[in-house]
Amino acid sequence: MTIHAGCLCGKVRIAIEGEPLRTRTCWCRDCQYWAAGSGTTNALYRIEHIMISGDVSWYESIAESGNAMRRGFCPSCGTALFTGPAVDPKFLGVRAGAFDDPNVVRPTEVIWTASAPDWAVFDPALPHSPGQPAPIG
Repeated sequence: MTIHAGCLCGKVRIAIEGEPLRTRTCWCRDCQYWAAGSGTTNALYRIEHIMISGDVSWYESIAESGNAMRRGFCPSCGTALFTGPAVDPKFLGVRAGAFDDPNVVRPTEVIWTASAPDWAVFDPALPHSPGQPAPIG
């Protein structure tokens, strides 16, 4: 199955093969900045399953976890598209808001709940982690 995504202006298009390994809603402070105050929902795929057409700008920083991260966005419209490790990336998170069909992925867990604002709402049916969960193997 091929899943399609892209940015608001259409200059970046994404094709993804297969199902995500995990789909997390993250409330770390970095993700709150990227989401204008809310958490971000990211579907995690092996990098070789993602095909990107168009130019993507990348911003690198040290996340609240202490990990070096890079985040991809459209340089024309600013749409946040990707998140992933800056060093030796094997996985890449695709921002849920970039999917053509907003129902194609659904969060399976919530992370960094300890950093969320007091008004944040979490689905009680999902597993929660106060910080960074164990990495995927």
